[in-house]
Amino acid sequence: MNNYKKCIALFLKRFLLIVLIYQLSRALFYFMNLDLFDTFTFQTFIGGLFFDFAAISYLNIIFLVAHLLPGNFKYSSSYQRVLKITFYVVNLIFIATNFIDIIYYRFTSRRSTFGMITAKGMEQEAIGLIPSFLAEFWYIALIFIAISILFWKLLPDLNKNITRQDITKKDYVLKFSYLALSIVVLLILGRGGFQKKPIKIVDGIKYGALSNTALVLNTPFTILKTIAKKEDIENTTYYNTKELKSIYNPVISLHPNKPAIKKNVVILILESFGNENIRRGQTPFLDSLITKSYYFKNGFANGKVSIDAVPSILSSIPSLMNNSFITSSYSLNKINGLPKIFKNEGYKTSFFHGAFNGSQNFDQYAKVAGFDQYFGKDEYTGKEAFDGRWGIFDEEFLQFYAEKLTSFKQPFFSSLFTISSHNPYIIPEKYKGKFPKGTTVIQESIAYSDYALKKFFETAKKQKWYNNTLFVISSDHTSAGGDQEADQTNIGKFRIPILFFDPSNPELVGVDEKNFQQIDIMPSILDYLNIKTDMVSFGKSYKSKDNFVVYYLQGTYHYIKDDYYLAFANNQTIGLYNWKKDVLLEDNLINKDKAKVKEYEKFIKAYIQSFNERIIYNKLAL
Repeated sequence: MNNYKKCIALFLKRFLLIVLIYQLSRALFYFMNLDLFDTFTFQTFIGGLFFDFAAISYLNIIFLVAHLLPGNFKYSSSYQRVLKITFYVVNLIFIATNFIDIIYYRFTSRRSTFGMITAKGMEQEAIGLIPSFLAEFWYIALIFIAISILFWKLLPDLNKNITRQDITKKDYVLKFSYLALSIVVLLILGRGGFQKKPIKIVDGIKYGALSNTALVLNTPFTILKTIAKKEDIENTTYYNTKELKSIYNPVISLHPNKPAIKKNVVILILESFGNENIRRGQTPFLDSLITKSYYFKNGFANGKVSIDAVPSILSSIPSLMNNSFITSSYSLNKINGLPKIFKNEGYKTSFFHGAFNGSQNFDQYAKVAGFDQYFGKDEYTGKEAFDGRWGIFDEEFLQFYAEKLTSFKQPFFSSLFTISSHNPYIIPEKYKGKFPKGTTVIQESIAYSDYALKKFFETAKKQKWYNNTLFVISSDHTSAGGDQEADQTNIGKFRIPILFFDPSNPELVGVDEKNFQQIDIMPSILDYLNIKTDMVSFGKSYKSKDNFVVYYLQGTYHYIKDDYYLAFANNQTIGLYNWKKDVLLEDNLINKDKAKVKEYEKFIKAYIQSFNERIIYNKLAL
C-alpha cells in the first residue's frame, strides 16, 4: 500500500504545482494589464482559486486515473515517462492560453472562449498575426518559455527505487476505493463546490468588482465551459407573450408619408476607432468630418470584437451571446438586414473587406445577409499594397473601393471594413515618421487610417455619385487602450464615434446627445430615406424618443437609459450608476434607487427574452 500512497502523493504534488503556475499567470495577467483592473484583493485571489481548481480538476481527471489505477504496470519507468510527458504537454497547452490572454484581453476585454479560438475564417489571420504578436510581445513568449522549463524541472517523478508488491484482493478493493474517492473530490472541485449548479463564467462577478471578473477567471476554465456548448444561449421566460410585447417588441414598422429617397448609402466601418482614439490629435480628418455631420456624441458599440460589429450595424442584431452571431450555431438564421431591404428597393449591394477572403467569416455573412457581391483581398486590383500580414493597406483599398463604387449602377448600397488599424498596426514604409505616435501602440496606425479615409473622400468628391450619397461612419469597437481612466470603465470600453454625413443636405448637421448604438444604424438609415418596411430590429431610429443602449460582455448585460447604467448578471442587478455624473462608476446606487432598478430590470429582462426567443426560433425576419 506504501507504493500506492506514493502515487497519490505524486499526483497531489503535480496538481499543486499547476495550481501554483496558474497563480503566477494570474499575477502576470494583472501586472501587465494594471490599468484595466481595480485593486487586486484577497477576495479576487480566493475566487481565482475556485476557478483554478475547477479547470485543473476537469483537465486532470484522466491523469488522476492514470496515476491511481491499481496494478504494478504503472510502476514501470516507460509508463511513468509517458505519463509525465502527456501530463506536462496537456497542462502546458492550457497554461499557454492564460499567457495568450495576457495580451489578447486588451483587445476583447474578456477571457477567450472555445468559440473565439476556433472561429471559422481566422486561419489566415493566425498564420499572419502570430509572428507579429511574437515580435511585438516577445517578452511574454520569453516568460512563457522560462515557466515551461521551470514547470518541467519542478515536475516530480515517482521514486525510481520503488519495488513491486504483490497485490491482494483486499488491496484492489481498497485502492479502487481511494481512486473513486479521489475522482469524487476532483468532480466537486471541478463544479466549484456543493452548490446545486456548477460554477459558470458569469459567477466571476461574485468575487470582486465587475471590471475584475476576467482576473478572477482563467482562460482554461472559459474554454472548457464553452467547448461542449452546441447552443449559444438559453430560452429565457420572464414574461408571457402578451406581457413581453407590452414591455418590449423589436418589430419596427416604418410607413412614411413621403416618397422614398433613392440615395446611395455607403457605410464605412473603421477598425478600432473607439472614442479613446478620436479628437486626441490622431484623427484630424474624422474630427473635421464630425463638424459637418450628424454626430452621435454618445455612440456605443454592441460588441468588443470586429465580428460582433458587422451584424450589429448591417442587420441590427446585437451581440448578446458568448459566441459572436457570425460564428454561432445560429449564423445561418434567416435575417432581413440592410442588404435585402435595399435590394428590394432596387439597389445594387456590396461588401468590401481588404483582409484575406474568408477573414472573420465576413464572406459567409455577406451571403447570408443578402449582399450581391463580396470584395476581399483576392478581388483587389491596383498597385501592390499587401501589408505582409493581414491584407491590403487602407489607402490603396479605399481607392479601389471608390473606383468600384463609380462603376456601380445607382442607387447602390455598400459597406467597407478597414483593416490597417488592426494588430499588428502596420503602416506603409513611406509613411514611417509621418504620423504622430500617440499615447498607445495603435494610434500611429489610427492616424494612417484617418489619412487613408481623407484620401478616399478626396477621390469620392470628384465622382458623380458623391452628392447623391449618405455616408455612415462607425467604429467596429474600441481598442485595447486609452489614456484616460474613463476609457477603461464598462461604459468607456464601448464608446465609439458614429456619424451620418450627407453632402447634399446641410440640415443633417449637428450633435445628438441621445444614447445611440450600432444596432440603431439600420432603422435610422431607413427612416432617413423614407423607406417603407417592417423589420425586426433590436435598436431604434434616431428619430425615436427612446434613449437606450444594450450590450453584453461574458455573462453580464449592460443597459444604459438616459443618464443611468445598469449591469445585470445571473438574473439580478449587480450595479446601477449615474454614468454622466459618476464617469468612473464608483457610486453603486443599487440600494439607493430601488425603483429605478426595478424599472430597468423589467426592460432588460424583456429585451433578453425577446432576443433569445427570436434567435433560437429563427425569427429575426418577419
